[in-house]
This record gives sequence, C-alpha cells and structure tokens, in this order.
Amino acid sequence: MSAGGIAPHAGQPVVAEGQPLGEGRGVMIMVHGRNAAPRNILDLVPALRHPAFTYLAPAAAGGTWYPTSFLSDIVRNEPGITSGIAVLHGLIDESVRRGIPAERIVLLGFSQGGCLAATAAFRRPARYGGVVAYSGGLIGPPGTRFAATGEFGGTPVFLGCSDVDAHVPKTRVDETATAFERAGACVVERIYPGMGHLVNEDEIAFTKELMSQIVR
Repeated sequence: MSAGGIAPHAGQPVVAEGQPLGEGRGVMIMVHGRNAAPRNILDLVPALRHPAFTYLAPAAAGGTWYPTSFLSDIVRNEPGITSGIAVLHGLIDESVRRGIPAERIVLLGFSQGGCLAATAAFRRPARYGGVVAYSGGLIGPPGTRFAATGEFGGTPVFLGCSDVDAHVPKTRVDETATAFERAGACVVERIYPGMGHLVNEDEIAFTKELMSQIVR
C-alpha cells in the first residue's frame, strides 16, 4: 500500500546479507532509525559479522517508521507503529518457516528502530535469541503502564543508551528494562555518561557475544 494507506510499510523492500535465509543458524532482524534506510543499519554488519547469521533489514516507507516521538500518544504515530510491527512479526514468522526457531532470532534496532524492535518483541512475548535496543525503549506516552501478555522465558534483552540522549530519556530505558524483567527476560541495561545518540564499541562487543552464545 502507499505511505498514506492503512499499512504504509507493507511491501517495502527487505535487504538481506550474510547467509541465505534458512541456510544459516541464526537470524538478526535489523531495524533502521528515523530518516534512514536499511543500508544505514546494515553498516553495523562488518563489526557484528558472524558467519552463521542471516541479516534482514526492512525498509520503512519514506525512511521513517512513525512520524513523531516514541513518547507521543500512540494514535499520533499510527498507522506507522502497527504497520512496522507487522513487518517485523512477518520476518520472524518467515524465519521460523525457513527452519530458524525464535530462540535463534535477534531483533535489533537503533533509535526509532530500537524502539520499534523492542515494542514488536514486547507485544509478542516468546523466547527469542535476543532483543537489542541501541538508544531506544518501549513506545508509549509518559505514564504508560507496560504489561506483557506472556513470558519471555529468559530472553536476553540489551538496552544501551546515553544519560544525555536528546531523544530517549533514561527514565524510559529504565521503565523498559523493568517491563521486560517482569515478563521473564534477562535484561542488561547500560547507561553511558555523555555518549550522545550513537552506538559504541561496548554495545557492539556485547551484541557479538550474544550472537556467539545463540549459535554455539
């Protein structure tokens, strides 16, 4: 559909790298940020690269998953949020159909993509290989009470963010960590003093170790 339709991100391209889907041992679904494209998030692959993984990077219509802050009222960001989550769930389902179980699938995103990846996982609890949100948190306005509808069964969840991020307040990262922990995830939250809005080497190193554990 068009960007103005009820599912603006349906039918957008998905860029793949690494092993062909179904031939590797793990899948990483990589979600780009605002005003970006799959190529931007795939720039992390050389640093993260693991020979057993397939990397799937979907594109948002117009380069943006939803129009305003992830802290806005949900209705202001629809249908983008629902459509973007449907894309991510569809990639999970396709990976499972190709023989990759959910416990070997990682949802990873940066900024707006990190928010979407975390929220997509939270809205469909399962034992995933991992959930990684670089400079992101669960989507919803201040005061949202986040309650999952199921259990994560020890899913590793990594939340990395600056303490002075202009887009993602530490309070929401804290709330996201608590929400996942209450639903049975194993959460690592790292707040980096003065870092800014970016991905650092420590975050990359943690993610690489997570990938190795998934397919060991």
